[in-house]
Amino acid sequence: MLVVLLLGILLLREPRFAQAEDVFLRWLLEHSQGSVSPSVPLTVVEIAQDSLMNAPTTGEPASPVAQKTESGAAISPLEFALFLQSMLDFQPSVVAFENILKWRERDKDQEQVFLDQAMRVPKLLLASELSATADPDAPWGEIRGFPNVSGKRGDLAPFSGLGRQPSEDLRLISTQGFTNLPEEISSSIRVPLLFLYRGEVIPSFSLQAVLLWLRITPAEVQIELGSQILLPQNRRIPIHSNGTLLVDPNAAKRARRISLNELLLAAQQRDTGNAASQLADLRDQIVLARTPDNPLSPPDLFAATIATIEGNSYLRRISRIFDCAILLVVGATAGAIRKVERFDLVLCGIAFTAAYCLIALGAVSRWNLWVPGILPLGAVWISIVAAFFFPEKDVARDAASTIPPPLA
Repeated sequence: MLVVLLLGILLLREPRFAQAEDVFLRWLLEHSQGSVSPSVPLTVVEIAQDSLMNAPTTGEPASPVAQKTESGAAISPLEFALFLQSMLDFQPSVVAFENILKWRERDKDQEQVFLDQAMRVPKLLLASELSATADPDAPWGEIRGFPNVSGKRGDLAPFSGLGRQPSEDLRLISTQGFTNLPEEISSSIRVPLLFLYRGEVIPSFSLQAVLLWLRITPAEVQIELGSQILLPQNRRIPIHSNGTLLVDPNAAKRARRISLNELLLAAQQRDTGNAASQLADLRDQIVLARTPDNPLSPPDLFAATIATIEGNSYLRRISRIFDCAILLVVGATAGAIRKVERFDLVLCGIAFTAAYCLIALGAVSRWNLWVPGILPLGAVWISIVAAFFFPEKDVARDAASTIPPPLA
């Protein structure tokens, strides 16, 4: 009992123990079916997923231009301009580009065509990157931070300069969103919402997209580091002390995904009036443009983050009281475990592990409730292993088998 309690308390106080719990949570999210939730006002347009040109007939090889477009390695400004031209017919609330729009010198003429279309977008969000090393000759850039911030800022990812970003002409007509994913705080289930830029707390790409969609200024946001981001209309976003949000990657399935060809077809149908367009509700949505085939594209985490905030469906960890209760129950039954046969004890441990994992999968699928796995399962198996080395002695059997001394 003492071994179980002391090891459990040690794990609860160890910061690296949370990383081990993230492994169990990642496994739960990968194998869960996800809760049945309505769709969110988010449309993801995957550019260069298929060619803009007509598909070749069977047996006919694709042209070099089509192969280059399908690979996603080189998307020209004209293709992005065509995307904006088709999208503006539906008047979306926010148009966001997940990729950093920075082209080669030979594409400057085409960039002007894209700039002409981008100037027509009411709310344009372009991706940029922050840098840990600042160029003394580079301008700071007009990055608006949050004035109402409470809590310790030391755990936020610090940056002091600007890295890759669009051209100056594009920055003047748009809002910058920072797509940095620092390895020390981010993962496939944790996405940063806040960064520390020269002492100021600034929003990430995902949070900036939501602020534009809700028409919220930084002055209207209340931030409590380690607790929550409080938005108007009583919207609350839970965050950790390092500014990250716990995200279910399956939340991206709640967004509508279309290709560029489907968008062009819907715009053509809208212009000709032949059929009612399925994209008529884009007026109140965020449109996220990304190039999934491009190796330089960021991971598909921003769609899941935006969908999580829009749907107000956050992963919640069960109370720490649950961990303490598990430790007490396992510690209290440690004496009874020593009486069980070893073979039966292993079978009971396997059955408990399977049942606990099924319960954890059901909780995260139905209620977005995260139940820890390393601590409860570890405590049970530590008790089983300890019972192997310290079995309870059968006093009655030892007494019966003792030979009395001979009488004098």
